[in-house]
Amino acid sequence: MEIRQATEADYDEIYKLVEAAFKVAEMPPENEQEFVLDLRKRDSFIPELELVAEDGGKLVGHVMLTKQEVKMSRGECRGLLLAPLCVSPEYRNKGIGAELTYAVIKKARELGYTAVFLVGYPKYYQKLGFREVGELGIENKTGIPDEFVMGREIVEEGLADVEGVVEKME
Repeated sequence: MEIRQATEADYDEIYKLVEAAFKVAEMPPENEQEFVLDLRKRDSFIPELELVAEDGGKLVGHVMLTKQEVKMSRGECRGLLLAPLCVSPEYRNKGIGAELTYAVIKKARELGYTAVFLVGYPKYYQKLGFREVGELGIENKTGIPDEFVMGREIVEEGLADVEGVVEKME
């Protein structure tokens, strides 16, 4: 299993992977594969923070981080949004999603970011160190229930003594 930066040559296969992975999700978002295409067109896209997991030449996992605005009233936050994270259905429950998450967070730390946020399932993401944003000094004003809007520090004490608001996650 190799984790590496995605390239433009991977884009068609990533599209199919994301589509297949979210088709069998418990509560699948609509057109997550189109969301990936849209994210790549934005100023918030960071090519170095789009990674894939490859097994024998086949893409089996994908993750990307894009810049996430957090309106700070105290402190500083160089935040990122984790969306989407997916693993091919036949490769699930093998730790690939966790490996991708840790690898992309490591790369984000090297690039000087301090925190990563997401909308996701608490039972899964809490195992990866994510907590409700309210516990991190960030108020959730997205309209999404608090339990699903999560974040984690990328660097130790990266969110110490901060106060801010996240209004949208996209």
